[in-house]
Amino acid sequence: MTICLTLLCATAWDDTSEALFDDDALKGRGLSEAGVTGAALPRYSVAVRTPSARCARTAHALALETTPEPALRDFDYGKWRGRTAAEVAATDPYGFSAWLTDPDATPHGGESVRQLCQRITHWLNSLPPDMDHALAVMEPAVTRAALVHALAAPVRTFWHLKVPPLSTVSVTSYACRVRTCAA
Repeated sequence: MTICLTLLCATAWDDTSEALFDDDALKGRGLSEAGVTGAALPRYSVAVRTPSARCARTAHALALETTPEPALRDFDYGKWRGRTAAEVAATDPYGFSAWLTDPDATPHGGESVRQLCQRITHWLNSLPPDMDHALAVMEPAVTRAALVHALAAPVRTFWHLKVPPLSTVSVTSYACRVRTCAA
């Protein structure tokens, strides 16, 4: 059987906010961008999402009925949760650098990049073969982890994958072989 899974990266923060290691809410422009993107999406037989407020609001703005999937939860940022990347880099430059360069590093006491990739790989491998077309609204980190698996790329490529807000990519699995395809 063939599974075609379209990954949709949740919309970002508003223009005045700096990225947080947290589930920041959608505001103004992000919601209007999501509405425009939603009009362009084809229908899917199954739609799931990361169980975050940001992904729930993105799905709502897209007029999608989605089911939260606990396995798709965002990174466990540990003690960095709620802080900005700039704050973390200023107060823990060594830890921040290690986290961005070593896929096994956990300076925040949370989840490593490798652990996130393994969790998402497990979820992808557990998809039923008769799923057909599905949509997953995900946090950027979860989207990157899914792409690492789909591309059979080394975990070290995680931070090199750009996943802009509201971007989509489709991956297709043919009898346990996954490849990327144009969305």
